[in-house]
Amino acid sequence: MKKPFRTGSGARTWAHRTRAILSIALVLFIIGGLFSGYVFYSTVRALVAEASFSPLPNLNLFAPAAPQGGDAGTTDAPVWQHTERVNILLLGADKRPDETVYRTDTIIVVTLDPETMSAGMLSLPRDLWVSIPGFEENRINQAYVLGETKNYPGGGPALAMRTVQEFLGIPIHGYVLVDFDGFRRLIDIVGGIDVMVEKPIDDTQYPTEDYGYQEVHIPAGLVHMDGDLALKYARVRHGSDDIDRTKRQQQVLVAVRDKALRLNLIPKLPSLMATLLDSVQTDLQPGDILALAKLGNQVESDKIQSRVIDYSMLLPTTTPGGAEVLLPNREKVRMLVDELFSRPPLVNHKRVTEEAATLEVLNGAGTPGLAAQMAAFLTEQGFDVVAIDNADRNDYDETVIIDYAGKPHTLAYLAQLLQVTNGNVIAEGGQQPGPANIRIIVGGDFALPTPEAR
Repeated sequence: MKKPFRTGSGARTWAHRTRAILSIALVLFIIGGLFSGYVFYSTVRALVAEASFSPLPNLNLFAPAAPQGGDAGTTDAPVWQHTERVNILLLGADKRPDETVYRTDTIIVVTLDPETMSAGMLSLPRDLWVSIPGFEENRINQAYVLGETKNYPGGGPALAMRTVQEFLGIPIHGYVLVDFDGFRRLIDIVGGIDVMVEKPIDDTQYPTEDYGYQEVHIPAGLVHMDGDLALKYARVRHGSDDIDRTKRQQQVLVAVRDKALRLNLIPKLPSLMATLLDSVQTDLQPGDILALAKLGNQVESDKIQSRVIDYSMLLPTTTPGGAEVLLPNREKVRMLVDELFSRPPLVNHKRVTEEAATLEVLNGAGTPGLAAQMAAFLTEQGFDVVAIDNADRNDYDETVIIDYAGKPHTLAYLAQLLQVTNGNVIAEGGQQPGPANIRIIVGGDFALPTPEAR
């Protein structure tokens, strides 16, 4: 497993300065910026310049470091050279002052796709019952504890990464572990955040750091929160549940992002360095962070998705040992993962034109005029619609596309354009049942694509 920082002779001063920069960078990049922060990028570049050294060039998550040409004194961020999607595991540590081993009760996968210039985050509830590699099934927030206490290679971060990777079926390229206390202090330094609280929160048993309890009351409406209140809002559980908790955590992250992007943080760098130096642990390299931040600055806010594994994908149950846990519906989780972490196929418009497909549009929803509307839209897009009619029945809940003549590029383009799910895209082959190569049966989910989706 890659070490967080370079060690060895002559590297201590470099590592100390880098760690200070990296601590600031990580919180703004992963929490505050969510891969789209110009303020973050400008701030880190300024700090790198003041530190009088260059970030290591071309350090990336997929290959050994390779030196690049150029002026060794430049402060330009490295350019991200890869097109692969990058997935980072963000862990929030439930750490009390006297603890050396602690649970990670916030578990979020942050993702950036350089090819489609999109990003997102997926929250996993801490009581999710999963298989922990090398151990028995357990709550997912126990992976870090087991890795730290059972001498797992790479410790808690490595086992947490592997557990999430195997559960979701996606690669995890790095991790960031954030101390809740550091997160609280960060929010205070930036002057607090504004959060729209959907419903009042009343918790008479909020756990304190001395293992006691206190009351927490947060009214509904727009609330300005300091670090302490924001942390309570993100962590409170009584009176709600674990799924509400994960949604509130994402809400706080977005609020921090909004605040970070509005501020000029350079005057606050000394305080930020002192605050975050001991609050962040990671295996990401400074060069990786700067390169990804430069890339992420180009991601539009409407290309950032937020998702939660919620009760529609979970079954609350009790283990034989009496623990209340959440069993995942694997198929539904897989569908969510496909939605968030799979990029749509790139359309080869030249091949679509060469296939010269003819289309038949059938109304399968029973609502008059749907087939005609769909046909008119497809004609505007340049397709050759040769037939409009009613389907064999009028109870199709979802739109279906059937290719009878081997037109794969047209089939893929239509599926993407009309947002038809994979299960309803059929390459039938065989003899055409009518005058068209491709049949589109308009279902009850009919909606013409928005201009942005075309």
